[in-house]
Amino acid sequence: MESHSSSSFSSFKSYLHALSDTPNRLSRRACSASTSSEETARPLSGADLRRSLRWHDLIGFGVGGMVGAGVFVTSGRAARLRAGPAVVLSYALAGLCALLSAFCYTEFAVEMPVAGGAFSYIRATFGEFLAFVTGANLVIDYVLSNAAVARGFTAYLATALGHPGLRLTAHSLPEGYNEMDPIAVAIVLLLTFIICYSTRESSWLNMVLTVLHILFIVFVIVVGFWRGDLRNFTEPGNPENVGGFFPFGASGVFNGAAMVYLSYIGYDAVSTMAEEVKNPVKNIPVGVSGSVILVTVLYCLMAASMSALLPYDKIDPEAPFSGAFEAGAAGWRWAGNMIGAGASMGIVTSLLVAMLGQARYMCVIGRSCVVPKWFAQVHPTTSTPVNASAFLGIFTAAIALFTDLNILLNLVSIGSLFVFYMVANAVIYRRYAPHGTSNPWPTLSFLFCFSLTSLIFTLLWQFAPPGKPKAYMLGSCIALAFGVVLLFHLMVPQARMPKFWGVPFMPWIPSISIFLNIFLLGSLDKPSYVRFGFFSGLVVLVYVLYSVHSSFDAEREGILSRKAVEMSVENGDEDQKV
Repeated sequence: MESHSSSSFSSFKSYLHALSDTPNRLSRRACSASTSSEETARPLSGADLRRSLRWHDLIGFGVGGMVGAGVFVTSGRAARLRAGPAVVLSYALAGLCALLSAFCYTEFAVEMPVAGGAFSYIRATFGEFLAFVTGANLVIDYVLSNAAVARGFTAYLATALGHPGLRLTAHSLPEGYNEMDPIAVAIVLLLTFIICYSTRESSWLNMVLTVLHILFIVFVIVVGFWRGDLRNFTEPGNPENVGGFFPFGASGVFNGAAMVYLSYIGYDAVSTMAEEVKNPVKNIPVGVSGSVILVTVLYCLMAASMSALLPYDKIDPEAPFSGAFEAGAAGWRWAGNMIGAGASMGIVTSLLVAMLGQARYMCVIGRSCVVPKWFAQVHPTTSTPVNASAFLGIFTAAIALFTDLNILLNLVSIGSLFVFYMVANAVIYRRYAPHGTSNPWPTLSFLFCFSLTSLIFTLLWQFAPPGKPKAYMLGSCIALAFGVVLLFHLMVPQARMPKFWGVPFMPWIPSISIFLNIFLLGSLDKPSYVRFGFFSGLVVLVYVLYSVHSSFDAEREGILSRKAVEMSVENGDEDQKV
């Protein structure tokens, strides 16, 4: 067997030879899809991740990951600018979208209970290249948004303490990099130490903070209904503004849903805990779906309490709850401090869950050998991916110290929506055209036609002038999309049924998820797409210059061979049965 010392990276000459062979290696590795056995194998990690989590831990992680500080901002913007009091329905619709995506994640997580989440699911369905592009983009989004969230913790802590100056200004540094935030660094490094030490202890910390945060949210809800006025659901503060429950029309509910959907992002990180879950078949569906349903109920009640306190045209879009308390709750000015304290707890839990998720993504990407295998190592004592956790934690802290990212607190946005879209496609493809069992072209043609129809609908919604022609074109797109799904359902039989848990009503539920994710992607701004395009181009460059050669070497050396996989699976069988 050829050793790694004679690999593509053993010398400059070897690397040049590898580059000259890039087309051949791309054709061999880029579309190479892994099997479920290969994804559940852990030959490069050394020790296994310890299975210590149950359904209530997953619900805690899901709620903690979703209910961050974003809801304290997005709800006000959506109510004031998009939906009015009907923002309650916007949250319900966004929660339905999240639940449909969660179903798709759950089918994969039950069948492949691994730490790689969407990276593993896409790799097992569409191959290594698309998995690397989506997985790497997701890790980048996690790191950048975690740095922004950590800096947001300082801002909300300052609000809670009534002390605005918690950052240090370095006048010698350029604008945008001169507001140094040691508190953000401290919270990131502290959480990094905790997640390196133990996943179980991380779960306990998350559970405690999440319970405190939920109690705070319940307080906000109760006070809102107690001090509020039901007339605010239909009467604007300014009589000249449009009244009623739908002041922006039915379309405002959908526009509001697109804005508040980002408050639900975070449940996908729960799927990366699958490798550490006892009895995944039972606990994962309850944990993932239960967390989304619970958060949807909380969000709808929060939006209703906010609308009860103030008319929609009096809501402060930047500080809706503290403003509503001050103006609508008999001038409770101390509420701003309470909101800051509650949001701070929410930030810590969402940051903890996101950092757990990003480390496990990186660990499994390391197992596939498209990044250095050092990231795949699991510590034998703590049973956690220490290398990936420490590296990403230090990297996040360094960015959080200097950089004012000017990114929304919930900026896992475009990367996560793209991954949700890919996972929904992957569920359909894996059911109807699993590798080597049937002709994939009918399924691929359906996915292309349906995505194109959804894209046309989204573009018409965003850019077509209002009027009857727009309504007719939108209706035609919906009818066409329905017909495409119905034709596919009647003409193409399922080639594979899940062994344990599957998405019901195939292919309707994942198709709706595809449609909604494309629709929500259409609501994002241009800078998000520019950044996504830049990072995607950078990821493709890394894949061509490094990753494809590394995975090619690993296959040649037997690391990714069937024999190595079978040995690893045999060694881990007892853990899987726990």
